[in-house]
This record gives sequence, structure tokens and C-alpha cells, in this order.
Amino acid sequence: MTADRIDRRYLIMPHAERGMVVGLFGGSFNPPHQGHALVADIALRRLGLDQLWWMVTPGNPLKSHSNLAPLSQRLAWSEKVAANPRIKVTAFEKTLGGSYTAKTLARVKALNPHVHFIWIMGADNLKSFDKWQNWQGIACTFPIAVIDRPGATLSYLSSKMAQRFGFARLDEDDAGVLWRKRAPAWTFIHGPRSTLSSTALRAAGAK
Repeated sequence: MTADRIDRRYLIMPHAERGMVVGLFGGSFNPPHQGHALVADIALRRLGLDQLWWMVTPGNPLKSHSNLAPLSQRLAWSEKVAANPRIKVTAFEKTLGGSYTAKTLARVKALNPHVHFIWIMGADNLKSFDKWQNWQGIACTFPIAVIDRPGATLSYLSSKMAQRFGFARLDEDDAGVLWRKRAPAWTFIHGPRSTLSSTALRAAGAK
């Protein structure tokens, strides 16, 4: 695999059988690290997932792309970090002609009407969630599981998302049945946290 060539298997949406519970975990993963793997592991266990789609995005519209590694490189890194066989590393978003989450989720829902999806988000992203395109539409597409991250434990109290959809919050003890809930529905899951961050790793690599 070269920096400008992506294996076709990554551009095809992963297959999920009817009735499966699938987590959608998207990000730039620039680079991916054990903090991401920890979020994925917590989601698999606490949400009772059959699969987790590790969705490597072409680029985050809210972030600069100046230090963004090639998509093929980020896919290769992700394969090494996401070792669980239930995790499917994918870049199918590249074929959608854009990287806005609302568009991606709408497409996923249209093509998989009999699969139960949960959008998985690190708590550090909850603070800026209201800046995402059609963020309220995202919240009304699939249930959302927010996984705790260092320095973001209390973000669910102050975020616009939590304030707007406070009525739809599910106790984390019931996270295992989140997939049964009709969106909007969300939960905040506490647990082990990793201090690793892609920003810090890029800075360390530059040095």
C-alpha cells in the first residue's frame, strides 16, 4: 500500500447481518493510539456491540489538514492499533464525496435499515459537537454513546448537546440497552481513561 493508493476493501462499507448491534467510531486517527483503542474496547463491552466500525475520515472539516497523514497511512496505523477482530477498519466515507458526519450516518441508515447502530464519541468531542454540521440531526439519527476522556468528564454538564437533549439521556448502567432506544437517546460512560492524544503524539514526532 502506498501513500496515495488505498486498498479497495477499505472503500466498501463493512457488512453487518440483520439484527446486529454496531458501533460507529469515526475520526481522523492522525495518528491512532491506545486511547482510541481503549474507547473502542469500552464501547464493545459496555454497549454489547457485535461489531465496531473504526471509520477513518478523509479529513475533519473543523481541523486543519496541514499535518494530516495520508489516508492510506492512517488506515495502516489503525489496523495495528485496532486489533480486536470485531473492529472493522474502514474508509468508506471517502466514496461519499464529503466527510460530514450527518451525511455519512444518513447513508449508513439508508443502506442498513435492519441493523442497530450507535454513534460513539469521545467526551473531548462533546464540547464542540454543536459546531458540527446538522448536529441536532445527528443526535436524532442514531443513539449516541459518549465515552469519558481525560479533562472532559464534566463536559456533558456544560455542552449544548447535553442541554438540548438532556431529556434523552440514559443512565450509564443501562448502556447495554441503548441500542433499543429510538433516537434521540444518549448516555455518558465513565471508565478507564488514557492521557494519550493524537495532537501530543504529532508534536512528539516533530521533535
